[in-house]
Amino acid sequence: MKNIAQIVCEHPFFHGLDGEFCDLVCGCARNVRFNPGEYLFHEGGDADYLYLIRFGQVALEIAVPGKPSVRFQTLHDGDLVGVSWVLPPYHWAYDARAITLTRAIAMDAHCLRKKCDDDPVLGYDVMKRLLPILTSRLHATQMQILDVYGTPEQPE
Repeated sequence: MKNIAQIVCEHPFFHGLDGEFCDLVCGCARNVRFNPGEYLFHEGGDADYLYLIRFGQVALEIAVPGKPSVRFQTLHDGDLVGVSWVLPPYHWAYDARAITLTRAIAMDAHCLRKKCDDDPVLGYDVMKRLLPILTSRLHATQMQILDVYGTPEQPE
């Protein structure tokens, strides 16, 4: 059976991180479980955690007043949930809901931010790992908008 440090250091987000840094961030980690339909967080709530999915599926959704939520991305084993923890004002920008039984590592955002602030080299490494994820989420949202609204007609 793997301990939490092994699980965190082997997760794709932290894989290859300097061993000393990995040990440092493991102090922020704990195991969590979400049942199908259970929300990890809601838009506007305090972004207190970064979730490393060990297994399961999580839907990222945008609430639409008077209509069902719009899913813009589905995350799976090895993915990261919750990037809003890194930017002030530290509030969730969307909802995240477990589709299947999901087990994850919850990284305490206050703890992780402090460790990144205290060690700029660690902070820079974490930011380099987050930027491709943020870019991917933006692209997924753009594709969802095109799917929902279609391509606007071009003037002749």
